[in-house]
Amino acid sequence: MKKTVKKGLVPYLFLILVMLGIFYFFNVMNQKVNVLTYDELMKAFDNKQVTEIEVTPKERAKVYEIRGKLSDYKENETFYSRVPLSDAVMNRILDSNDEYSFELVTVADPESSSLLLILVNVVPMIILVGGAIYLFSKQMKGNSNSMDFGRSKAKLNTDDNKVTFQDVAGLKEEKQEVKELIDFLKSPKKFQKLGARIPKGVLLVGPPGTGKTLLARAVAGEANVPFYYISGSEFVELFVGVGASRVRDMFKQAKHNAPCLIFIDEIDAVGRQRGTGLGGGHDEREQTLNQLLTEMDGFGANEGIIVIAATNRADVLDPALLRPGRFDRQVVVGLPDPKEREEILRVHARNKVLAPTVKLEAIAKRTPGFSGADLENLLNEAALLAVRRDKNQITMAEVDEATDRVIAGPAKTSRKYSQHEKELVAYHEAGHAVLGLKLDDANVVQKITIIPHGQAGGYNLMLPKEERNFASRTELLDQITGLLGGRVMEEIHFHEVTTGAQNDFEKATKIARSMVTEFGMSDLGPIQLEQQEEGVFLGRDYNKTRNFSNEVAHEIDLQMRKIINTCYDKAKQVLTENLDLVKLIADALMEYEVLTKEQIDYLVSHGEMPKEEDLLEEENKTIDSNLSVEKKDNDEQEDSTLTELRKKAKEKGIKGYTKMTKEELEKELEK
Repeated sequence: MKKTVKKGLVPYLFLILVMLGIFYFFNVMNQKVNVLTYDELMKAFDNKQVTEIEVTPKERAKVYEIRGKLSDYKENETFYSRVPLSDAVMNRILDSNDEYSFELVTVADPESSSLLLILVNVVPMIILVGGAIYLFSKQMKGNSNSMDFGRSKAKLNTDDNKVTFQDVAGLKEEKQEVKELIDFLKSPKKFQKLGARIPKGVLLVGPPGTGKTLLARAVAGEANVPFYYISGSEFVELFVGVGASRVRDMFKQAKHNAPCLIFIDEIDAVGRQRGTGLGGGHDEREQTLNQLLTEMDGFGANEGIIVIAATNRADVLDPALLRPGRFDRQVVVGLPDPKEREEILRVHARNKVLAPTVKLEAIAKRTPGFSGADLENLLNEAALLAVRRDKNQITMAEVDEATDRVIAGPAKTSRKYSQHEKELVAYHEAGHAVLGLKLDDANVVQKITIIPHGQAGGYNLMLPKEERNFASRTELLDQITGLLGGRVMEEIHFHEVTTGAQNDFEKATKIARSMVTEFGMSDLGPIQLEQQEEGVFLGRDYNKTRNFSNEVAHEIDLQMRKIINTCYDKAKQVLTENLDLVKLIADALMEYEVLTKEQIDYLVSHGEMPKEEDLLEEENKTIDSNLSVEKKDNDEQEDSTLTELRKKAKEKGIKGYTKMTKEELEKELEK
């Protein structure tokens, strides 16, 4: 605050000085000074024209400097004259000035004062030299980046609030992989005794927001060793050779602080595959990469230096960077599963005030495909909504709306539908919902709303019944059928089609083409005809090799059309058989605009919308059922653990192990 006040006063002080200088300049310019000779001065004294004088004796020059006024002068007019100190006439006049009736002022000689001499002659020189030095140093400081191009920009982590593995939720296997680095840095002899060599580099690979940088920070916090961090883009500069120099300087600093860790974020900015690609090569980036390769595993040894890098584009990295001896180990940091999502939500909910009705387990099941960053953003959006609504705690209503905002964008409540459009959107979304209910392998509807979100006129949150790593052909066909439900219902109920199914067709066509060209799930047989698109600006070839002829391309189109038409006919059949259910859900949507999974299930079972106490009763039944299943699983796990402990106790020859509890067995085995 004080610095701000000082900075605010400086311009005003400068303005005052400028105004004073201008005032003094004009004041001096208005003064008229007449220079009188000795004879003219004596004549003025004889005629008694002198009214006032100011006499300054100059010892070194041996003269009097005389300033004064004559009787016929104007107010701004004065005279100046010089008279020798030895002049008898002048000394007589000064001694007996009563005879001439003028006012006399005598001023001491400034040259006789050593302090004044220093102030007049030395201080201005000091000010000039000091000002020049200040301006020069400021200029040099401003151009410091140009003077140390080759210096490393890696920063040493000195943060007191260190991140540990407790702050990293989920990632159990990933933490175990990097935990070896910490053990090596703390006790390297344990590894060297068995001839083990710790990886020189660990590459963290995964989608954005999955916690790669957070995991690297946790490694540094746990190891308690110097931790340098830098972004890959900070190596590359306009001038060739600067990046290579920075790499050398970074490893030089690291060697002085070994053992230590170096973390390079977004390494694909500097480690892309060497080669021309489209648009020519990049000498600066390639030289930087060459130097990095040499430093990691060249002629020199980097004992005690472990490099951790993160990227979400491992496919574009140079093969030389990934060979053993450089990045020996790749740790895939993938999207979290339901259990890991629940753990991540618990970490981010530490400082949130959640209502008792908010179940993190339920939120985790509703958010497949969410990364850790997405989950943090979801809870933050829910907190912002609760503040906006003047609530003291975050309820499930805010969490549901925050989920919609993250997936589809904020609700546009100001956009009003006509009655016909409202009915159209309601039946469109009801078509999706009924197919999700009636098809065994289709995605299950979690929430329906006819309130516009983002670019969508309506919004239907459909999730798989359970998360799987693989999808069967039947599941993919049912997913396509569910996506076509909106268009089919428009055709059945309104005998007309609209543009509202554009996004549904895009998703359905993508799944169908992948089934034919990538997954081998068509009459063309188990053959891969296409691959994922590669970026031509990433060092890839511009001309891709076609794995099929024009005749096969025609067959691909026919197979895609066959899949889509089959699913369309199936959707029409299912919806025609369940028109009453479609109408029930559509009417409820037009009245309430938003339906949750619990409301839809109750509506299907009872034929009417539930009351709040009905939903609470259903929720309690579900909770009791989940608790009983969880208790059964825990009991089975407890029995399995006890059996394993007794087996180990028998092998070690512990007496009376059959009568011991789990805790007693663990203590005996530790001994």
